[in-house]
Amino acid sequence: MDTTASTLTAGELLVKSLEALGATRAFGVPGESYLAVLDALHDSPLDLTLTRHEGGAAFMACAWGQLTGAPGICMVTRGPGATNASIGVHSAMQGSVPMILFVGQIARWMREREAFQEVDYRAAFGPIAKWVTEIDDAARIPEILARAWRTALSGRPGPVVIALPEDMLVERVPTAPLSAPPVLSEPYPAPEALARARAMLESAERPLAIVGGTGWTSEGRSALARWAGAGQIPTLAAFRFHDLLDHDALGFAGVAGVGMTPAVKQLIAEADVILACNIRFGEMTTDGYTLFDAPRPRQRMIHSHSSDRELGKIYQPDVALHAAPGPVMAALGDLAAEPGPWMEEARAGYLASLTAPPQPGTLDMRAVVEVLQETLSSDAILTNGAGNFAVWTNRFFGFGPGQRLLAPQSGAMGYGIPAAIAAKIAHPERQVVCIAGDGDFQMTCNELGAAMQAGACPVILVVNNGSYGTIRMHQEREYPARVSGTALENPDFVALAGAYGFHGARVARTAEFAPALADALASPTGAVIELELGVEALTPGATL
Repeated sequence: MDTTASTLTAGELLVKSLEALGATRAFGVPGESYLAVLDALHDSPLDLTLTRHEGGAAFMACAWGQLTGAPGICMVTRGPGATNASIGVHSAMQGSVPMILFVGQIARWMREREAFQEVDYRAAFGPIAKWVTEIDDAARIPEILARAWRTALSGRPGPVVIALPEDMLVERVPTAPLSAPPVLSEPYPAPEALARARAMLESAERPLAIVGGTGWTSEGRSALARWAGAGQIPTLAAFRFHDLLDHDALGFAGVAGVGMTPAVKQLIAEADVILACNIRFGEMTTDGYTLFDAPRPRQRMIHSHSSDRELGKIYQPDVALHAAPGPVMAALGDLAAEPGPWMEEARAGYLASLTAPPQPGTLDMRAVVEVLQETLSSDAILTNGAGNFAVWTNRFFGFGPGQRLLAPQSGAMGYGIPAAIAAKIAHPERQVVCIAGDGDFQMTCNELGAAMQAGACPVILVVNNGSYGTIRMHQEREYPARVSGTALENPDFVALAGAYGFHGARVARTAEFAPALADALASPTGAVIELELGVEALTPGATL
């Protein structure tokens, strides 16, 4: 491909600019609306992972952004391709994950005629993306890509959607591609506000920290590790940010998320000062917005966030720190405070929550998690979609400092498999394990074909209870003994795994799981283990 500025097509200009920004991988489904981009990728080091559905591609891009910190790149065609991908855009928005979705678009001269597959992408994606735009002038591609990259990463990270009219993509322009990514800087806390925050925490009798969000640098994670390791202030991880903290750290006191334990709720209720570091106060972290009074919480509150738009959005803090999480934790890490009974009680409450009553049936999921804990490597990556099955690992798996969790803040079913594939592509040397429910698995199990083609080989645990178990749980509570629309008739998951070249196994008893997991982790082609769980075992503490 001739890459001199005078001979570049818009498609080539786009790909060359993505290379300069540091993109190395894209996920997508091909479409005739962006053939010029596909042609430019032919000679590019930027690899395109072909997926089987645009929703799977968008999930992979979202997971890539969450895992690497760089914007995940997704490429889809117009109309149905874009709307299929919207689930990943929504997941990236709710998860504060950097992502860029490129959508092939109809020709510019066809607009507003309801042309074949025509969609107004600004209207369609405006509520669920940080920025949506359409490139009409090919010469502006470098400008718009630099802005998109910065927008996806800055403040509260999130998704950007860019529509690419197909006639624009074949134009040739005398424009040079980008030569480097934009320079980004972290916001630092104002000294006066930081001094007030420090004084509040040091004078508190029952201080509590809740940490979460994305945009943590390696230095920020190290500062957080020192904070939690000191064990001066009980620290909770926000919903599905379990992997920010070493669960063996003295200061770790649990997770504020789905299935919140009574001990965690009590900590939040009894705290007199709360440091909310980099969290956006979602529904799950606040137990349905019941743990804090709006707009003024009864607890004194310090809220820090990389985006000023998150500060005071729901709860008005006593101190607002417009700052990245790393500098906040580094600045507050040397508090003049000593571990005391409050910290000891908080840690004891977390440790007590790790026990579970005996489970019905022949397969105990608590024991399954124990085997995972004992077997997985110190840098393993866990993924999951949405459903009651995720409570087992989310509640009982103790994340170490090198382990990661990729899970959807949006509660999207089907996220786990694409996320595991993306993780295995990013880190083929690491163990990657996806925990999926039987309904959840079937949302995106077709992406096993993408995994097979890409040589990405995760281990997938399918918790098969023959039901949309979460909905069944609510159904039994609200409409007892009137089961409707929640029972599943499933395929042979082991045979399905074999059809995609994966090792397959079925486990019906607790004692069978450890050897099955060992075989799965040793399989060079990845594995699917079906866990036969009775529908009665809904959650660690609830049965039908």
